[in-house]
Amino acid sequence: MAVADAGSGGRGDLDEAAAVFAGVRPRLFGIAYRMLGSVAEAEDLVQEVWLRWQAYDRATVHDPAAFLATVTTRLAINAAQSARVRRETYVGPWLPEPVDTGADPYLGAERGEALEFAVLLLLERLSPTERAAYVLREAFDYPYRQIADIVQLNEAAVRQLVSRARKRVTGERRTPVSKAQQRRLLTAFVAAARSGDLTMLEELFAADVTSYSDGGGVVRATRFPVVGASRVAKVIKAFAVPFWAGVEVDWADTNGQASALLRRDGQVFAVITVTASEQGIDQVLWMMNPIKITGVSRSES
Repeated sequence: MAVADAGSGGRGDLDEAAAVFAGVRPRLFGIAYRMLGSVAEAEDLVQEVWLRWQAYDRATVHDPAAFLATVTTRLAINAAQSARVRRETYVGPWLPEPVDTGADPYLGAERGEALEFAVLLLLERLSPTERAAYVLREAFDYPYRQIADIVQLNEAAVRQLVSRARKRVTGERRTPVSKAQQRRLLTAFVAAARSGDLTMLEELFAADVTSYSDGGGVVRATRFPVVGASRVAKVIKAFAVPFWAGVEVDWADTNGQASALLRRDGQVFAVITVTASEQGIDQVLWMMNPIKITGVSRSES
């Protein structure tokens, strides 16, 4: 992945390089975002790939799309290793940064795998290389041989990585409800949370529901996950009046699922979504770190 200077053959050559890059950029961002769970970090990484592509000896590249995907994935593996260390000191629960999928439902992927919040949270438990192999295979349907070249392992090892990752994701996650049902449950949850209806909240929740609040130490939020239908319902009821005062609710599609955008004085201050199965709502995700919701705030303003 060395950088050379021979790629600059004039304005026309650079225009062609830019056109090639623009054509694959959605996929590169899709890979980077699924690897990092952060829009800002994914954008920075894709920009770094563009800089390397400009300077590279592009005449030696026979398959630009494969080359750029390789550079992106290898940089993302390194970035994920650094991100894991940073998240060990993150204040409170860390949640993926929501991304607006209303305009680009699959973030450049043929399929929407490894995009929903519940899956991204499970992928955090994998090693960066395992995560890369899973993302390339499940979200973008790359052949095992090509994945092996990208992550620099043999094909048998890659098949094992993907199989192990797939088992962890499917084994630790209940079968989700349909998107329509998820939206209905989210709408009912917002109504019950706003009114502080303890009985309705408990009826919506699975027995082992977990509530995560990501304030990042920037805004006030519960610093530990709250577990259990009764406990989660009581915490939400206790804060209902001060939390929901003056709040307007808009609806958005983030990470391929319905989410509620909470506004106060015209500004989005929280993004809420739920994951659910036949048992009810399994997870409630409160994304309130202002640094991490700016993209959704802008896209919906």
